[in-house]
Amino acid sequence: MKRVVVTGIGALSPLGHDWAAVHARLKQGRNVVRRMHEWDVYEGLNTRLGAPAQPFDLPPNYNRKSMRSMGRVALMATRATEVALQDAGLLGDPLLSSGKVGIAYGSSVGSPAAISDFGRMLSEKTTEGINANTYIKMMSHTAPVNMGVFFGITGRIITTSSACTSGSQGVGYAYEQIRDGRQVAMLAGGAEELDAIDAAVFDTLFATSVKNEEPQTTPRPFDAHRDGLVLGEGACTLVLEEFDHARARGAAIYAEVVGYGTNSDGTHVTQPNAKTMAIAMRLALEDAGLEPSAIGYVNAHGTATDHGDVAETAATSQVLGERVPISSLKSYMGHTLGACGALEAWMTLEMMREGWFAPTVNLTQVDPRCAPLDYITGAGRAIETEYTMSNNFAFGGINTSLIFRRCPA
Repeated sequence: MKRVVVTGIGALSPLGHDWAAVHARLKQGRNVVRRMHEWDVYEGLNTRLGAPAQPFDLPPNYNRKSMRSMGRVALMATRATEVALQDAGLLGDPLLSSGKVGIAYGSSVGSPAAISDFGRMLSEKTTEGINANTYIKMMSHTAPVNMGVFFGITGRIITTSSACTSGSQGVGYAYEQIRDGRQVAMLAGGAEELDAIDAAVFDTLFATSVKNEEPQTTPRPFDAHRDGLVLGEGACTLVLEEFDHARARGAAIYAEVVGYGTNSDGTHVTQPNAKTMAIAMRLALEDAGLEPSAIGYVNAHGTATDHGDVAETAATSQVLGERVPISSLKSYMGHTLGACGALEAWMTLEMMREGWFAPTVNLTQVDPRCAPLDYITGAGRAIETEYTMSNNFAFGGINTSLIFRRCPA
């Protein structure tokens, strides 16, 4: 089995696009949720809250020709990947077109604007607005395909379009490809663009926060007074690489990926299942060869939904006990859907490197139905640990757990 390390990171997020910016915002202890006035035109939509990615610039190589098949989600994924490759020292490297580098990446869907173009065709009986690239922008694998073309990737492409676990499955499956010797490096992660269509999906399930006049107070994972999730957007790419290959070329190493577990509930498409969530965590621990006591911090999925928080904390307690420190980064930037697994993995390994872990914002009174855990609140906490776990759970009953080790010797 090969060892797998993270050698490059690129991200676009509601909190900022590099660790210095994100760390500063986490230290402030405030979210970046805002009222989405542009959604006021939608009758029947209850939530008006969102957390858009911070503005970002594009280099000159992003032009009409190179972007013609990209919607916003593919554009964010491609730009995040470019930054990650540059960070890893692999941008423009012949390795990318050697067949030894692949992509494991996803989003919940393609760009909603392209989907609406086809919807208009059905409702208005016209193909106006549809062109040769409309489907490419709409398809669920629009991000990895556009990334592959933009950077000339000729290795394996694994599309992880699995809603809230798209990003974490991207990282997990990329790790497995390298660990098993099938690829030398992988571009891993996920992306999602913020759109009222996504908000409507959760709105119909009564899962969204409607504190529209108090965006600074929501979402509030694990809190007794939480009223649902808030959607965000972003993209994050991790360059995963075989350890010996990375060391031989003198690459800087952020962390090592040592464990991955994934499974499905097999019971219900929207109701979380604590039993199978716990199994996913145990699978990750088994893969890493670790005892539960080795985990020094858990980055929770923590969506601030009624049943989700209860099931997740029950599963975490079953596997890791009541002592484990835990917090949710969604309290700062909302639920970035396909991007969350990668964004939160990145921020988790950065916090591990920093030795400081962010609290859950707005958590003032833990819901008594949530399992007793060491919920990080207040000003955050200094923790020195060798191993951290990042968990994500998705519609359809898909569960994931990733374990990272602090920069290996």
